[in-house]
Amino acid sequence: MPINVLGSELIDCSLDPLTGFYRDGCCNTGADDFGVHTVCAIVTDEFLEFSKNAGNDLSTPRNGFPGLKDGDSWCLCASRWQEAYEAGVAPKVNLLATHILTLEWVDAKALLASGIE
Repeated sequence: MPINVLGSELIDCSLDPLTGFYRDGCCNTGADDFGVHTVCAIVTDEFLEFSKNAGNDLSTPRNGFPGLKDGDSWCLCASRWQEAYEAGVAPKVNLLATHILTLEWVDAKALLASGIE
């Protein structure tokens, strides 16, 4: 059973839009998830612009992907969340839906301070 950053069972991040490395709605991870898509973020327009400028356009619909909008929940790469934090544009995080392995990749205090439950 996957565990979240608070030590309890990992809950779904989003079923609409359907997120997760395994597209099961959960920020679960495994050996094949090289991007470590473990942070359940509530994206903002500011973050989406930051991500687009960093080379990962999450707001434009394409190939069955609906594109994200302000307020959507999405499993982000832990390193991208950390980059956004360092740039001052990190989105809020659903701690109950953020995988515990995230803590190996990000500033734990910053993540927990950015969290909602």
